[in-house]
Amino acid sequence: MTVTMELADVLTAAARRWEDVAFRTGPADRPRAEAGVRLAYRAAGLAEPEKIIWVDSPAAGARAIATLGAGRSVRDEVRTRPWERVRAEAHAALGPVGWPLAWALTGGRLWAPVNGLVTRIRQAVAALEESEADGAALRASTLDAVLGQQDAPWLSLFDALDRPEMEGLAQVAGSAGWWWPFERVAIVCERPAELHRDELSRLHRADGPALLFPDGFAVHAWGGMPVPADFAASMAALTPERIRAEDNAELRRVMLEHFGYDRYLAESGATPLHQDETGILWRIDLPDDEPVVMVEVVNSTAEPDGTFRKYWLRVPPGTHTARAGVAWTFGMSEADYRPERET
Repeated sequence: MTVTMELADVLTAAARRWEDVAFRTGPADRPRAEAGVRLAYRAAGLAEPEKIIWVDSPAAGARAIATLGAGRSVRDEVRTRPWERVRAEAHAALGPVGWPLAWALTGGRLWAPVNGLVTRIRQAVAALEESEADGAALRASTLDAVLGQQDAPWLSLFDALDRPEMEGLAQVAGSAGWWWPFERVAIVCERPAELHRDELSRLHRADGPALLFPDGFAVHAWGGMPVPADFAASMAALTPERIRAEDNAELRRVMLEHFGYDRYLAESGATPLHQDETGILWRIDLPDDEPVVMVEVVNSTAEPDGTFRKYWLRVPPGTHTARAGVAWTFGMSEADYRPERET
């Protein structure tokens, strides 16, 4: 099978549809999701589940598994084996050239942001338990889940290739969140009530949970990184001293980003490392972490009010001159960077 322009358009359209599914919020379409669960069981050659139980979050689903006596997991029959078969057939049909292109246009576009979301959910589930062992056990329960709407990367490819074997799984994914198939019982999750992302599709919110489920299970995150629930409130009282005192290097970076590099430089009494006609090179030393080195540049085009806007460009820690830093942002060496006119 050749990836023609027509097929490429179909693949791209499928990726867009399934991206919407992956990050969709609001109440599940329960009748449609339940019909999809039953269809997935029948497609796997299994009897339909005797009961379908709804829960309000992946955390509630993971905890329910231990108490329901639902029989053995049939995830392998319902998802893993049909998934592997369809994937192998698609790979054979598309060939060594068509397969990577088809994946790049569908699942490849969605994999990083969707998988990042799944990882954060699993981490938050584990964090609900006080002991590390209990947290690991609860997280392990999430590994038996069919990811529903977060199976979007692969389902976008299967959808574009019109694989009817995936119809039941796709129907659940388009209607609900994660779900667990067992011999006698299927446990199905509601979708998130809220989901907030930044321009890079990472979980991100400054004034509340970035991800919130109907039962209150939540993930607080800034730029994709988990932060404490009281993070937003604590940001109002940030000082350079508080930032330097933070032991967690990742959280310290988040604080610095929130506080603002320019403000930190001004309030910490920093002195520039180097200055030339391209800008000013600054360095922020942080304990147990690599330094933050930035070039301060001024836009050569005036704003409507006549002022000239400043920008701070993050550059490698080993940068020694402002020109070298600016050149690096253009993928050039300092010797080669000689602009005739700045814009």
